[in-house]
Amino acid sequence: MDLQNLDSIKAALEETGFGVNAPLLLLLVLILLTVYKRRAKSVLPGPSWLLGLGPILSYGRFLWMGIGTASNYYNERYGDMTRVWIQGEETLILSKASAVYHVLKSSNYIARFGSKRGLQCIGMHEQGVIFNSNILHWKRMRAYFAKALTGPGLQRTVGVSVSATNKHLDVLHDLTDSSGHVNVLDLLRCIMVDISNRLFLRIPINEKELLQKIHKYFDTWQTVLIQPDIFFRLDWVYRKYRQSAKELQEEMGNLVEQKRKVINAMEKLDETDFATELLFAQDHGELSMDDVRQCVLEMVIAAPDTLSISVFFMLVLLKQNPAVEQRMVQEIQTVLGNTLKDHFLSVEHVSKSCAHFHSLISSQTQLQRALCSSQVPSRFFQPFGCGPRSCVGKHIAMVMMKGILVTLLSRYTVCPRSGCTVSTIEQNNNLSQQPVETDPYNLSMRFIPRTELHPHHTTQPEQEQ
Repeated sequence: MDLQNLDSIKAALEETGFGVNAPLLLLLVLILLTVYKRRAKSVLPGPSWLLGLGPILSYGRFLWMGIGTASNYYNERYGDMTRVWIQGEETLILSKASAVYHVLKSSNYIARFGSKRGLQCIGMHEQGVIFNSNILHWKRMRAYFAKALTGPGLQRTVGVSVSATNKHLDVLHDLTDSSGHVNVLDLLRCIMVDISNRLFLRIPINEKELLQKIHKYFDTWQTVLIQPDIFFRLDWVYRKYRQSAKELQEEMGNLVEQKRKVINAMEKLDETDFATELLFAQDHGELSMDDVRQCVLEMVIAAPDTLSISVFFMLVLLKQNPAVEQRMVQEIQTVLGNTLKDHFLSVEHVSKSCAHFHSLISSQTQLQRALCSSQVPSRFFQPFGCGPRSCVGKHIAMVMMKGILVTLLSRYTVCPRSGCTVSTIEQNNNLSQQPVETDPYNLSMRFIPRTELHPHHTTQPEQEQ
């Protein structure tokens, strides 16, 4: 009787199709259990696993939107601490200032992640200081940068910054279009490259040609940084980026060899610089030729990208706040002739404040701190990071920005196009936040000479109509 019942049950199951679908149902149950366990283990909010589709979508969003924009998207959606996947690995995105500060200050924060193939493409895999994750080698390289960016080099920066800015302002007509506007980013980049060359390389260069190669190098840098390995196997896609990186690397190699010839032709070397120190280290077997080339490359390209964009946004924000500009000009007149590094408190205040023009806290937040209205630059957010991987040139960068701003504002007031503000300028946020340059309309400003500079009277023209 029992056998007959079993046979009848089996026949009924086969008629309904359950016998065939049982393995599929069992597989589905196992998948659901796996998903449940993964959700139970993850204590941080973030996109769902979705049977393995979640990591693909998460990674794809970073490739599509850019690192900065995608990070902002996930933080806005899931909170200050978000778990995502990049190249299949769980990655945490932090946006809360205190959490970021805690990580950056930690001695455990010693490396920056990126695609190995991508870093090899731009020459930063275990070379230079920016993305070098070989800690021993990075420390050795950083020592050369620290020596060049502090001490006597820092003291010379004031005069060099003022001289380079005046040189380019004297030929401002070369960058002025038929409507009387100047592409400010192009001007600032030329000034930055000139300053970097005078401080660290000291050989004749073609600034405009070098800037074109630097611009393509940065485009390659932010494109290949987190690309999957298959991207580098698609030669028809990867070719142009590889060529752009190679062009700048070859140019830097040529400049280094040119510097070597200049040194060898000298009878007596009275003063050294960054490139000279690197070449001496290479001659003593401490550095390779690739090390020297990459270090010079990173030293030369840093300012045109970061500082030029920072000063550009400062000029835009100053025009949005004419009272602040007038206060700066009055301060310039009061202390002009003194050392830039030790004076110009308002200039330093504006520089540090503009460097984080997006609010760090939500509006209506109450702060329990006395004298919040006083200008104490050291209280402001540090845009150059902190901890063991902080920007090695953060002090010299501030001196350079002060020198450029003081020189420019003492001679001109800039006037952006009508309606041009920080919020209206189209921007992208990938490796860094910067204005979109495909349409140079919002990058152009009129430079109006200051006919009279007086502590109590400064001409402040209205924004262009």
